[in-house]
Amino acid sequence: MPPLRRRDLLLHSARLALAAAVAPSLPARAADGPLRPVAELTSLSVNLSDDGVLLAYAVRLELSRELEQMLTRGVALVFVAEAELQRTRWYWFDQTRTVATRRWRLSHQPLTRQWRLNLDGLSRHFGSLQEALDAMRRTPRWRIADALPAGEENEHHIDFSFRLAADELPRPLQIGLGPQSGWDISLQRRVSLHAAMR
Repeated sequence: MPPLRRRDLLLHSARLALAAAVAPSLPARAADGPLRPVAELTSLSVNLSDDGVLLAYAVRLELSRELEQMLTRGVALVFVAEAELQRTRWYWFDQTRTVATRRWRLSHQPLTRQWRLNLDGLSRHFGSLQEALDAMRRTPRWRIADALPAGEENEHHIDFSFRLAADELPRPLQIGLGPQSGWDISLQRRVSLHAAMR
């Protein structure tokens, strides 16, 4: 093997020093999280008003060590909350009246050591990952549809879902993803407007 030139030796030494400085911080940060992600719907309620159909929800959300590690390495995660208002029809498939979607893009800024959360084109910065997750965990008054005509509440229900959008991860990371991969964050719930208004 020929000896390295001075410039190549300096570059190689700089790469090793950078890798040694960054590598220990990643497992230490990731060791704080659970082995598998946790997603649990703790509350879901509907309010019908003159402003429209308002949905309120709260989610218990904890990222796995692996997901936290991917965030610190520069991979952004996209979370999606979706509410589909449907009209029940006994003679045919349910009719979709409207679909409301919220998308959060969570990323880490290594230079400023801040967490960035994008929602509908607006960005917010947080000092810790938990603060950024708290901003996604609950929504008190989400307007998902216009007001329904009086008396039609009995005919409608809402299908609510909250998930990690695995299809928006870099393509190499999508290989082998599934319920057993440790990346599965997905929950669904159906609520009847008639039952919710009792």
